Parts: sequence; C-alpha cells; structure tokens
Amino acid sequence: ERERLERAAGLRTHALVAVSSSLLMIVSAYGFADVMGVSQVSFDPSRVAAQVVSGIGFIGGGLIFVRRDAVRGLTTAAIVWVTAAIGMACGAGLAEVALVVTAGHMVIVFIYPKLAARLPASRYLSFAIRVVYEDGRGILRRVLAESTALGFSILTVDTHQLDQPVSGAAAVAVTLEVQGRPSAEELTIGLEKLDGVIEISALDLGRNSD
Repeated sequence: ERERLERAAGLRTHALVAVSSSLLMIVSAYGFADVMGVSQVSFDPSRVAAQVVSGIGFIGGGLIFVRRDAVRGLTTAAIVWVTAAIGMACGAGLAEVALVVTAGHMVIVFIYPKLAARLPASRYLSFAIRVVYEDGRGILRRVLAESTALGFSILTVDTHQLDQPVSGAAAVAVTLEVQGRPSAEELTIGLEKLDGVIEISALDLGRNSD
C-alpha cells in the first residue's frame, strides 16, 4: 500500500522493521537465560526490547517532512511504528495478538479511507488571496484584523515589496492563505473597503478542511 502510493517506506522497509523488532524481542526474552539467577549478575533484559521503541522513533522522525503548512509522512511513520509493535509481539510469542493487530491495521489502511471518502465534505474552505496595498501605512495589520473579524483563520502570510510603484505610491503585495466558512467574495468585499488597499485577487485552492 505504501509502495503503491509512492510513499517513503515500502515493503522491504516494513519487513526489515518487523523482523528486526521480533529478533530483538526474542533476544530480550530468551537471550540471557544462561545468566539469569546468578547472584553476582544484576540486569534488566527488557531494556533491549525497550530500545526498539527509541529506534523506531528515529526512523519515524526521518519519515516525516514539513513543507510550508503541509505535513507528509505521518501515516507512514505510524505504520512503521505498528509494524515494529507487531514484530515485538511475534518475538514475545503473542501470535494471536499480532494477528489481531495486523487485521486491524489492514482495515484502517485499506477500508477506512474509502469510508472517509463517503463522509460529507467540510464547509470550511481554504483559498489564497493576494492584496496589494500602500507601504508605510500599517495596512497589513488592518488586513489581518479584518480577515479575522470576518471569521477566517490565517494559515500563511507571505509579503514582498513591489519593484514598481502602483498608482504612484510604493506598494507591498501580501499573499494570505486563509480558511473559513465565508466565501472568497465576502473577504474580497471586506478588504476592498480598507483605505490604502490598491488591488485584491483571490485564488481557490480547491480543497476542503476538517
């Protein structure tokens, strides 16, 4: 499923995680039987298995990428985590538990997305809006305040100084990515009323959000 969707971790990665986790669990459970009970030896063999959790944390961290406001790799990291847990259960001799968790994992990965696709779409829309305004008049603060007052959440703010004056004045362009129930037209109308705003254009990102 991960390879089909061209994600970071595929069949070999998951197989290696499961096998290595199972082996470490076996070593933790049975690898120190010959020294258990020796009076001069004091140790906790379960610490070997505990290191699997730490190791999978490093692998999961390497699978998660953040680009602007988009986070990728969370599902893959979670699946690798589950794979390690299943491998540890197998190594501990808990085959029934491993089978049940594997079945639950398959349901979540393959069936749940199809069920989620049938749910009604959220009424929260995300879109980007570009506002050109006169520089040096505190317009950006008013733009952000007006957007919030109209019921929008501001996701990203990207500003840059324009090389050429607009309407004879130095100007700045800001691109806002916002999310909310009102339409882009309502936000545009609200921002057009602000003194110092020169130009507004909206772009629908074409996605809904929960």
